[in-house]
Amino acid sequence: MAKRRIGTAEGVAAVRSALAGDEARSTVATAVRYLLEELAAVAPGATVEMRVPPFGATQCVAGPRHTRGTPPNVIETDPQTWIALATGGLGWGDALASGRVAASGSRADLAGLLPLLRLPAA
Repeated sequence: MAKRRIGTAEGVAAVRSALAGDEARSTVATAVRYLLEELAAVAPGATVEMRVPPFGATQCVAGPRHTRGTPPNVIETDPQTWIALATGGLGWGDALASGRVAASGSRADLAGLLPLLRLPAA
């Protein structure tokens, strides 16, 4: 399992701020990385690589481990889309259909894992 680097309070605060419109690089980076850590915790494994440039990437989903070259199962999106997906503001199918997510490989599907975090109103 991936080690947590961002504490829950710090991560949730960054996610809340990003959802409220804070576009500061440090806020968005912390929110993205926290949600990537959450994905790795919810779906441990190394079958899928989830990329959110320029802030981070993680390997997740149980199954065959990939160790060299480009992984066969890759998902990539921008930070705002990732935050929306991970918090329930955007559905997986809608993100794929609109081209906001690029997913390649037979296991590159997070529909059953999202949202990762639902925040009650502050």
